[in-house]
Amino acid sequence: MALAALIPLAAFVAGRGRVAAVRSALGLTPPPRTSMARQALAVAAIAVLGLAAAQPALSDVATARTRTNVEVLFVLDTSLSMAASASADSPTRLERAVAAAARLRATIPTVPSGVATFTDRVLPDLLPVTDVAAFDRVLTQAVAIENPPPIETGIVRDTDYAALQDIGTGNYFEPGVTRRVVVLLTDGESLPFNSSQIASQLAPALGYRFLAIRFWAADEGVYNTNGRRQPGYHPYAAGKVLLAQLAASLGGRSYEDADLGEAADYLHQIVGTGRTTTTQRAASVRTLAPFVAGLAVLLLALALAPAPSDLPSRRAWQRVWRAGGESSVR
Repeated sequence: MALAALIPLAAFVAGRGRVAAVRSALGLTPPPRTSMARQALAVAAIAVLGLAAAQPALSDVATARTRTNVEVLFVLDTSLSMAASASADSPTRLERAVAAAARLRATIPTVPSGVATFTDRVLPDLLPVTDVAAFDRVLTQAVAIENPPPIETGIVRDTDYAALQDIGTGNYFEPGVTRRVVVLLTDGESLPFNSSQIASQLAPALGYRFLAIRFWAADEGVYNTNGRRQPGYHPYAAGKVLLAQLAASLGGRSYEDADLGEAADYLHQIVGTGRTTTTQRAASVRTLAPFVAGLAVLLLALALAPAPSDLPSRRAWQRVWRAGGESSVR
C-alpha cells in the first residue's frame, strides 16, 4: 500500500518535465513552488497511510527471575460439593479455594505455577508459567463447578482422589524439573481411594512434594439458583481424616483453610531455594495505527488546502470593499 505513493510521484515527475518543456517553448515564467509542496504532501500521506496499514505497535518488555528446578501445580476440586456455602449469599468453598490459590501463588512469584481442576478426573487448565497475571486470569475465568464434569453426573459427592495419580503419568511438569509441588485445594469429601496407588505415582523419590488445604464447615449447604438449600447434600466430616491420610501417604501435610498462613509457610519450605534465570516477556502492547492514520489525514488535508497565493490578498479585499461601498452610494 505504501508503494502506491510511487504512482502519483512518478506521474508528477513525468508531467513536470513535459510542462517545463512547453513553458520554455512559450517563454512562460515558472509557477510557484507550492505545487511541488502539494505533491510531496500527497505522496507522504499515502506512504504514511501504508505504514498505518502495517499496524505498528510499541511493546514494553519486562524481565523477571524464574526458578529452573521447581514448578508448582495448584489442583482445585470442582465437584458439586465445592458449591456449598454458609448461606445462599456467602462465598462458596470453590470461591474461597480460588482466592487462597491466588494468595499462595503471589507468595512465590519466581516459581512457575499452573492450574488444574478435577472431580473424578484431572483437567489441565494452565501448565506452570511465571506469568502471575495469566495464572490469576485462569483462576477467575476457567475454574468452575464440575469443570471437568464427572463421568457419573448427578452425584453430589463426586470427588475421587484416585484421579490425582494422572498427574504422575501426564506431562504436567517440565521433564528437567527436579521438584514438582502439588497443592490440592478441596473440601475433602472424596470417594474411597487407594492411597498406595496414588503414592506410587506422586512419591517424594520421584521429586513430588504435596500440600493440601481443606475448605469445609459443618453448617454449609449447596443452594439452588432460587436460594433454596438442596436436601440431598450433607457435609461429610470424615473428609478431614481422609485428606490427612492422603497427605501422609505422599509425605506431605494437610491444613484447614483457617490455617492458610501456616500452609503458605510450608509451601515455601517445600519449594526451597535454587538457581534462577532471567526471562523476558511482553508486558504490554500499544497499537499506533490510529495515530499514524491521523497523521496521514492531516498531511492529506494540508495537500488539499488552498495555498496562501491562491487566496485574495488584503489589498484585493480592500478594493472589493471600496467597490461595494461606492455602488451602494450610487
